[in-house]
Amino acid sequence: MVQIKKTPRGEKRKGFYIMMKFFQRLGKALMLPVACLPVCGILMGIGYILAPAAMAGEVQGFTAGGLSYSIGLFLIKAGGALIDNMSWLFAIGVAVGMADDSDGTAGLAGLGSWLMITNLLSTANVSVIRTLSEDATLAFDKIQNPFIGIIAGIIGAMCYNKFKGTKLPDWLSFFSGKRCVAIVAGVVSIIVSVVLLFVWPIVFTGLVMLGEGIANLGAIGAGLYAFFNRLLIPFGLHHALNNVFWFDTIGLGDLTHFWAGDTSADVTWSLGMYMSGFFPCMMFGVPGAALAMVHTAKPGKKQAAIGLVASAAIAAFVCGVTEPFEFGFMFLAPALYLVYALLYGIFSVVTTLVGFRAGFSFSAGATDLIFSASLPAAQNTWMIIPLGIAAFIIFYVVFRFA
Repeated sequence: MVQIKKTPRGEKRKGFYIMMKFFQRLGKALMLPVACLPVCGILMGIGYILAPAAMAGEVQGFTAGGLSYSIGLFLIKAGGALIDNMSWLFAIGVAVGMADDSDGTAGLAGLGSWLMITNLLSTANVSVIRTLSEDATLAFDKIQNPFIGIIAGIIGAMCYNKFKGTKLPDWLSFFSGKRCVAIVAGVVSIIVSVVLLFVWPIVFTGLVMLGEGIANLGAIGAGLYAFFNRLLIPFGLHHALNNVFWFDTIGLGDLTHFWAGDTSADVTWSLGMYMSGFFPCMMFGVPGAALAMVHTAKPGKKQAAIGLVASAAIAAFVCGVTEPFEFGFMFLAPALYLVYALLYGIFSVVTTLVGFRAGFSFSAGATDLIFSASLPAAQNTWMIIPLGIAAFIIFYVVFRFA
């Protein structure tokens, strides 16, 4: 019998396939929590139409109060209950989805892991252990993000798969089997928290520095920002860049100045340039990409594809909620997601150069576009039509080909 010796290349190839299999499994597991998101986006979109004053305090020409406002605000809060707590959904959904038999014990372990990590790494608790700089404080303020939810879900699933059949001595038999999973997950979560205690602020601060570096590059900078914004969403790290460009972290505050009624004459950049490029992509590009996914789906999968992406496309158009669409394929097809992020960057450059300016207080959907159009910094909002048509066609063609 001849033994075949494995070559280093064969080992690398095997490792690559194992890694890809892991990410594909993770992508499928994400379908469970992602399925909860489209209805939230639709509810929030309808809510903002009924209660525009809820967008940014008081929108010009609209005041709070009345039946319409009450119903709208109710819908906004209903949708926001899940959108704002997406990391909880990922912690539980990923854990259950990646468990060998989709047992709820894994979901409980994932939730416990998320609660432990986010509590240990909260700014209040970390500040007791070590002195925090301003950047580190900002980093730990954003610890409750989807990336941590996914990590917690993976911890819950892996601990379940490994320890669900554990046998303990008779005097500890109560904690045998599935009952020990949450305990082991808790220990693992503490170890992960110790690692993140030092790693998280470095990563977060690095992204803030990246934002500062591209803030002076004009239209190219706006494109780079949009590209990295989309690219970092799977890890929840886009908050670092958002704080640089949308709020007053380094003296920019594109979003806050826009809704405060300022104009480009009041700031040192073209006001709205770090928000405008998202509108054609979210309102028209995502529906175009969704249509391409439906057209390229296998005959037996078309109805499932329509069910997944149709509501996601509506959510993106109405109120700019793109997570239901993005988390549906980012881990299953990372190369395609890279192309998706690149398209955002390109359209942000184009919108900056052609002078289209619009702003959002929630996200770049039709609702925010309509009500930001009356603000002083808004310019050439009619251009959403040609830009939107171009985005729809380009996203459709690129996704159809890819």
